[in-house]
Formats: sequence, C-alpha cells, structure tokens
Amino acid sequence: MSNTQAVNENLENWDDRANIHAHGAYGDLNKFANNSQAITGTVRRDLDVLKPFLPERSVAGQRLLHLQCHIGNDTLSWQRLGAKEVYGLDFSPKSLEYANDLANLAGAKITYVQGDARYASKALSNKHGQFDVVVTSAGTITWLPDLSDWAQSIADLLAPEGIFMIRDNHPMLFVLDNDGLEVKQNYFSGTEVSYESDNSYVVNDADNQQHIIEHTKNHNWAHDFQEIISVLRAAGLTIEAVGEYAKTDWQALPMLTYNEVNDEWIMPEGYPQLPLTFSVVARKI
Repeated sequence: MSNTQAVNENLENWDDRANIHAHGAYGDLNKFANNSQAITGTVRRDLDVLKPFLPERSVAGQRLLHLQCHIGNDTLSWQRLGAKEVYGLDFSPKSLEYANDLANLAGAKITYVQGDARYASKALSNKHGQFDVVVTSAGTITWLPDLSDWAQSIADLLAPEGIFMIRDNHPMLFVLDNDGLEVKQNYFSGTEVSYESDNSYVVNDADNQQHIIEHTKNHNWAHDFQEIISVLRAAGLTIEAVGEYAKTDWQALPMLTYNEVNDEWIMPEGYPQLPLTFSVVARKI
C-alpha cells in the first residue's frame, strides 16, 4: 500500500474520531468553552517544557502555530495563555469544523487551516507569515509516514529565534504490545504497523453511543530519536533540549493509572518505570 492511500485511510478514521471526541469523549466541551480559565492538562505539560525557552517564560504576545490540532481544545488553551495570534493546522476537515465551533463558542479568535503537517508551510502559504512558536503534542508524528518534509516545514514557518516544541509518545511505546509490556514491533524508523479498530483512545468511548468509527483502518509509523533529532538538525534548527517522562496524556498501556490531580497517566508501583513521553525543543537561529 502506498503512503498516500494509508494517510487517506487515517484521515477517514480521524474524521470519525472527531465526531466521537466532540460529543462527550473529550468531556463537556461547552463547559470548557465557557470557562475562560480552563487549560487542558496536555497544554499545561507542554508549557512546562517550553517555559525556559520563552520570553518571560510565557507565550504571551507570541504568534503560535499548533500542528495536528484535532478538535481545538488544546489550541484554545494556547490562546487563553496569551498568545497574540494562534493558528491550528490539521488534515481532518471534520476536526476543524469542531475546532472552529469551539473557538466561536469561547469567543476566541483562532485561524484554522486544513493541511498535512508534513507540508504545513505550503498549506499556510506566505500570506500567514512566520511564527514565534510552533508546537505539536500528544500522539502526532506516529501518523506521519516520514519526517523530513515535516521538519523543513517547521523550519520554514519559524521566525528567526523562533522555538519549536514536540512532546509526544515515547518511541519505546511503539514497540510494546498495547495489552502489556511485551515487545511486539521493531523500534527503528521505517517500521509501519497497520491495523483495524473501531475504538478511539479515550476511556469513555463506550459511553458515547451517538457516533461510531466506521472507517476502522489505521496506519502508524515508528520514528526513533535518531530520526527525530536528525531531521530537525538537517532543516537548520538547533536542538535546545531533550526530555523523557514517566507520564503520559492518555492510557497508552492498560496498567497505567490515572492521576486526577495532574490529569495524567502513570505506571503504578511494582511495574518497571518506563519513559512514556518525550520532548524536543529546537530553535531557529
């Protein structure tokens, strides 16, 4: 199967997921929109990674682009943190419909653009200008077959001295069986896994009977640290920091337990402590 066909099948799947996530699986989005102080746990963790590299440790006054933004609750959070202009890009038109609805309900000015994150600079074109901050987070690059164009788009979209941050599923998770800690897949970049599933990744999917996933084909690609670091450096970016964390934004493994205080999933005591997420911060010099 070609990468183009695989990406198109993922797109159909994510349009279905958007229907589920916007109708309860992501919680009460009306309540979230109406609470101007509400910030997602994902963005709180992203900001913790970004702070040391931002002017006055804040995105206030920065032009910010959120890649693979899905239905926009994280994007809205960045706007609430004071970013001067906020853009979101996603390949799913259905996701962007919900993202626009959420922004309108919250009275937030956010510009959404449809496009493949690998070619984000082409999708946004010259008329949108460059950004001080570009972010992508929590389950993103595994849906991209390759990262060279992705990294070059990020470099093209960053203003001089601009900062890019990715915080995502650790490459270690790709090799593990979703049912436990058994190694099932190759770790190295170039590994593709195709599967069928009518479930999403949130724990309350079963409570959502209004919408179902009809397009069940999924395709994921492994991206190891060597690839991630190399493509960013090849695009001309300078690596500022790399992090690994024993916590994640979703129940990536069945034994993970939910920490409600921090809105995160962690490995319980008695299990080996593994890196569940990673981050890379890079700057355009």
